[in-house]
Amino acid sequence: MRFLISIPLVCIAAVAATTAQAQQAALDDGAPHGMVAIGVGVVPEFDGSGDVRPFPFATADIRWGGVNFQIRGAGARVDLVSDPRFAIGPVIGPRLPRRDADGRVGLLPEIGTAIEAGGFVGYRLGGNQLGQGAVQLELSLVHDISNTHNGLLATGSASYSAIQNRDMFVSFDLQTTWANADYSRTYFGIDQAGAAASGLAAYAPGSGLRDVGGGVTAGYWFSKQFGVIARAGATYLVGNVANSPIVEEGSRWQPAAGLMLSYRF
Repeated sequence: MRFLISIPLVCIAAVAATTAQAQQAALDDGAPHGMVAIGVGVVPEFDGSGDVRPFPFATADIRWGGVNFQIRGAGARVDLVSDPRFAIGPVIGPRLPRRDADGRVGLLPEIGTAIEAGGFVGYRLGGNQLGQGAVQLELSLVHDISNTHNGLLATGSASYSAIQNRDMFVSFDLQTTWANADYSRTYFGIDQAGAAASGLAAYAPGSGLRDVGGGVTAGYWFSKQFGVIARAGATYLVGNVANSPIVEEGSRWQPAAGLMLSYRF
């Protein structure tokens, strides 16, 4: 909500590279500088679903007073370190609910929106002045603070800025997420009551690797301030959660894609 990961939250770890040029151009005049983008896309209806739903896509990277305020999908974070290579700070974001599901999964108890909070750390390797050629490594750790699943998730990601110039950018990313048993049993487990109601087999997954995935983010600036950003990616459920009857009713593949109009200042 992979911050974040996620979404799950819409995970756009690679978008950090898309604002490198705006950050380079920012003046130390006390005013905010950066980029914001908003649009629409599709994400899985819920964790393990085989269907998608429309969802707002948004990203932002705003530098103000030596601090970077960032939005990734539906989540937000703050980079507290004014360093072009190193990043660290808090992160918070929602995980989509499971309501009105189709088929036998719809006979299981509904799950409300979860709020996950924690922190992230990142480091950038290489790259020229605009960021082209850079590899961004990140690790985030979040815990449910809404008493929805009470779980813990850790996500590691790496992105590569293949193209980064004044007019366009292309970035590729990979990620994987580990989840504890509390999360896994909330979203992919089935207790005896749920099994009786739905006809699905009872299942109690443990902690372990949740998924692996990747994606590509590309953008084009058709003027000094305005541009367009496109994102497409997917994660593939693995381990204990992938063997859940909920996933068998849905899909291991969890795609997400979106298109955004961007503005830099």
